[in-house]
Amino acid sequence: MVSCDDADSLRSDGQNDLLILSSLSNLQGLLLLHPPSRTIFGRENKMNLLLDLLDPFNCPAIQSAALLVLVTALLATPQNTRIFEQMDGLLTVTTLFKDEDTTQQVKVKLLEFLYFYLMPEAPVQPVSAPNTRSPSKLVGVFERRSSTVHGDEGGGNMKKSIRTQQEKQYELSRYLNNVEGLVQDLQESAPFTSVAAR
Repeated sequence: MVSCDDADSLRSDGQNDLLILSSLSNLQGLLLLHPPSRTIFGRENKMNLLLDLLDPFNCPAIQSAALLVLVTALLATPQNTRIFEQMDGLLTVTTLFKDEDTTQQVKVKLLEFLYFYLMPEAPVQPVSAPNTRSPSKLVGVFERRSSTVHGDEGGGNMKKSIRTQQEKQYELSRYLNNVEGLVQDLQESAPFTSVAAR
């Protein structure tokens, strides 16, 4: 868990910062344990709340924790990535990355996020519980909710929300130089292969 141990990284309302950090940690755990909950970040107002936590006025620990939650919210959920892009998420992330006042710790997390963003996309495949009963009706409900939240009544537009690495590279290059170098480094080092295999 990321902490605000450094007194300089806490604002005067340190209790609020600790509460935000705790909430972000819990939210990240929830999104990892229950992937259908990621659909909530398919809503602009929820994505905006998450992006607001990357504000330069927040302590570095909050910014780092918000980036971890953002990765978890976008993981295997291309629809959420499109909302992130529509909400100027790339501008927010790259502006923070280029800001001289951003700490080195946060810049490393931002760089990791950019590597993650540039990875090829794939939607979450529904997994049924290993038992003899039929798949849960609840899984179907979440799938329908996910498709209707994104304006896809029949589930057929899922492929339209998936972008290629080249398309995402183009999007990112609008805000950042040398994106080709990031892509080349990503392809050579393949830092997230174990995560993507899950």
